[in-house]
Amino acid sequence: MASQKDVKNRISSVRNIQKITRAMEMVAAARLRRAEQRIEALRPYAGAIRRMTRRTAEAVENIPNMPLLEEHDEVRRVGLLLVTGDRGLAGAFNSQIVRAGNRRYEELRAEGKDVVWYASGRRGVGSLRFRGREVEGAYEGFTDRPAFADARDIAGDLASAYIDGQVDRVEVIYNGYVSPLTQTVTTDVLLPLQAIEDLTSAEDDTAEDTVAEEASARTSWLYEPEPEDILQRLVPDYIEISIFRALLESTASEHGARMTAMRNAQENAGEMIGDLTLEMNRQRQAEITQEIMEVVAGAEGLS
Repeated sequence: MASQKDVKNRISSVRNIQKITRAMEMVAAARLRRAEQRIEALRPYAGAIRRMTRRTAEAVENIPNMPLLEEHDEVRRVGLLLVTGDRGLAGAFNSQIVRAGNRRYEELRAEGKDVVWYASGRRGVGSLRFRGREVEGAYEGFTDRPAFADARDIAGDLASAYIDGQVDRVEVIYNGYVSPLTQTVTTDVLLPLQAIEDLTSAEDDTAEDTVAEEASARTSWLYEPEPEDILQRLVPDYIEISIFRALLESTASEHGARMTAMRNAQENAGEMIGDLTLEMNRQRQAEITQEIMEVVAGAEGLS
C-alpha cells in the first residue's frame, strides 16, 4: 500500500494535470469560436459556387476540352485525401479519420482498385507511414489555421495527378463539424465531377437559398461569356473551395474535439483527486488508530 506521502504526491501531480487541461480547454474554446466564424463565412460562398457550377454544367451543350472535365474510361487507381490534425489530445478526432481511410482502402482493394494516399496533418501522415503506406502527398504545419493557399497547393497536386492519369478518381475524408460534441466523418468525391450526384448539399442551403434556387429555376439565364468558358474557370475554383472547406471543417472539429476531451480529462482528474483524498484520509485514520493502540499497549505494560 502506498504511503501517505506518496498519495499526497499523486494528488499534487493530478492537480497540476487538471490545471493544464483546464488551460488547454480554454485555448481550444477560443480557437473554436474563430474557426466557427470562418466556416459560417465560407459555407454560403461554397454553396453558391457549387450551385453555379451545377447550373453552368447543365447549360453547356458541348463539354469543353478540359482534362479536369474528362471522365476516365476505367477507374483503376483512386486517390484518398485524409484530413487530420498536426496535434493529438483531441479524443478520437484523428483516429476515426484513419480508420475510415483504412475501411475505404479495404473496400477499394476488394473491388480490384489501387489506392494512392494523400494526407493533411502530421497525425494522418504519421499513421499511414507507420502502417507501411506510401504517402504520395503529405501536407503539414497549418491545420490549426489553414489558409486558402494551403488548399490551393493540395488542389494543384490532386488535379495534376488526375490530369496525368496517376489517379482516376479522387476522394476526400474529413471530420464535418456539427457541434463541439459532434463531428461526423464525411467522404466526398472531388474528381471527376461526373461522379458527384449533387453538387449542392442540404447543409449549404439556407431558407433564403432555397427560395432563390426555386426562383432561378423559373428564370432564363444569359451567360456572358459562353457557358463553356465559364465552366473552365469555375472547375478549378470549385476544387479549391471544396478542399478549403474540408480543411476548415476539420479545424473546427479538431478544436471542438480537443475542448471536449480536455473537459472530460479535467472532470476525471477531479474524480481521481477525490478518490485519492479519501484514500489518504483512511490511511491517516489507520495511522492514528495504530498510534493510539501502541500508547494503550504501552500503558498497560507499565501498570
